[in-house]
Amino acid sequence: MPVVRTNIHCTARARGPRKRAGGPRPSTNDSVAGPTHTNGALHASVLVLNRLYMAVHVVGVRRAIAMLFCQRAEVIHVEDGQFANHDFHSWRRVSRLQVDCKRPLDDWIAAVNFELQVPRVIRLLSFDRVPRQKLHLNRRAVLARDESVCQYCGRHFPLHQLSVDHVIPQSRNGKTEWENVVCACLACNAKKGGHTPKEARMRLVRRPSRPKRDPAILLKLSDPKYETWRMWLNGARWDIGVG
Repeated sequence: MPVVRTNIHCTARARGPRKRAGGPRPSTNDSVAGPTHTNGALHASVLVLNRLYMAVHVVGVRRAIAMLFCQRAEVIHVEDGQFANHDFHSWRRVSRLQVDCKRPLDDWIAAVNFELQVPRVIRLLSFDRVPRQKLHLNRRAVLARDESVCQYCGRHFPLHQLSVDHVIPQSRNGKTEWENVVCACLACNAKKGGHTPKEARMRLVRRPSRPKRDPAILLKLSDPKYETWRMWLNGARWDIGVG
């Protein structure tokens, strides 16, 4: 298995106090330097809970593993509707027991001398606040809201073939707001140019609106491997931010 050098140091911030949790620090023999990824494991996401088990953020795998290794967080492992708490050492033991029976929806990273299952949920050990987050309007959020479907031709495109279009062009004082931006393929965007849809004789698939939930979270929840997130997100605010 090829090794990609991505040294993880104890510098990841847990969006809370930097005070280290008690207990022995992982030894250098447990170093997770040099993880590799299979099936895009390092591109997966991890839900972050605060100390009170409230969802506060979504981070990437590298940052989540760094917080585990530095004892700023613990794994919340969900199995059959129940959950168990694991520090870095016990999660490594759990991973060792499951390494020979990997499930299709699991993600794994390989360090120099061991493999580690990517956790889906982690809990911060010394942070009990719920930071205020706002629903960010950006390209990723617009494409997620519109499900990567061009709002003019109705076709689905890969992300690199999509852009964000102002329904009322900015040259006509069109505002950058949820109700005036849509996902558009490059061809439709070029065809519409600086015109309104009516002037360009183009019709919108649906009228754009501000989403009630974070579209990036909705997109994640459509993937079966993030099903366990629902336990923490049902009935909660979803504008928690995706890192």
